[in-house]
Amino acid sequence: MDFPGFITIETGDEDALPVAISWALPDGQIKHALIQPDDDWLDEDLLKLGDYSLDELRSLGLSPLDVLRELEGDHFNVTLYTAGIGDDEAALSRLFDDFAVTPFVELAPAETLYPDLDPGEWARARGELFGDLGLEPMRADHEVQVMLYLHQRLRGEE
Repeated sequence: MDFPGFITIETGDEDALPVAISWALPDGQIKHALIQPDDDWLDEDLLKLGDYSLDELRSLGLSPLDVLRELEGDHFNVTLYTAGIGDDEAALSRLFDDFAVTPFVELAPAETLYPDLDPGEWARARGELFGDLGLEPMRADHEVQVMLYLHQRLRGEE
């Protein structure tokens, strides 16, 4: 089964500072990376890094350009699907804009993959699945995992 390209970007609270990213590959594998903050980002007042420390992001994260190169290698010129398009779009735009990279993907709401669902049904099922699996909705890798499981369930291929 080929899976859609699901993507989620964790941000440091509401300022669209990307700190972690995850996306699904067509075979259902998940790629996950912490993102090293760019030096320009560190000058911002009240830098918010979510659940991560600056040391953790610096030592374990990939450079933003390396993240974009990896994403481009996996998903060039395609539509990726997200649970929270506004936040993910802002964070991804920040990566593209700050590093003068021409955007090579588009984002769309994941629920558009399931036109037969009633409005709000996908979000309700997603929320229940987080509880069933014991996963955290704000973690990028957990978000992508839930979207993959939900896709299998909705397509009747569990």
